[in-house]
Amino acid sequence: MNPILRNRLGRAFALACGLSLAAAGLQAQTLSSPVAGGAKPAAAAAGPGFDLPVGQGAGVHGANSPFPPLSARSDVVPWSVLTAVKTKNEKNRILPVFTLDQMALNQKTQRIQGFMMPLDPGEKQKHFLLSSVPLTCAFCLPGGPESMVEVKTKTPVKYSMEPVVVEGRFLVLNDDAYGLYYRITDATSVK
Repeated sequence: MNPILRNRLGRAFALACGLSLAAAGLQAQTLSSPVAGGAKPAAAAAGPGFDLPVGQGAGVHGANSPFPPLSARSDVVPWSVLTAVKTKNEKNRILPVFTLDQMALNQKTQRIQGFMMPLDPGEKQKHFLLSSVPLTCAFCLPGGPESMVEVKTKTPVKYSMEPVVVEGRFLVLNDDAYGLYYRITDATSVK
C-alpha cells in the first residue's frame, strides 16, 4: 500500500477511535506532564472498567505505560497551560477560546517538551506532532488538540520514543484547517 495513503488511513482510523470513545461519554483522567506551580491536575473517572484516552482533553498517561511521565523542567511551557483552553461551538464547528496566558505565548520563541508522533515515514523528522503523553496505541489519539503541538523544524530531528524538547516560534491557532490549536515553526531540538 502507498505509504502516504496508509498514513492518512491510520490518521482517519485514529480520529474515528477517539470520536467513538468520546461519544461513549468517557473523559480524560490526568495530565502526563508537570503542572505549573506544582498543583495536581484534577482527575475525572473514565467510567467503570475503562482507563482509555478519548481523543479530547489533556490526555491520559496510563499507570501501565512503559514510558515515565515527562520530567519537570522550568525552561519549557507546561502542558497545563496549553491544555487549559476552552472551546465554543460556532457554525457547526468547535473553535478554541484561548486564555490570556496562552495568547501571551503567541509569536514568541518558546520551548515545548513532549513525545514525538511522526507524520512521515523515516528515522528523521522535519514535521511531526509533539504530545503531552506517549502513544499507547498506533490507532488511538493520546488526547485532544490541546494536548498536541504541530512542529516544523529547520533541520531533521531523529525520531525518539523518549521525550524531546524543541524550541521555535510558537503560534496560537484560532481557526486551523486541521483543527490544531498550537504550532511551532523554525524549530530546533534542545537537550
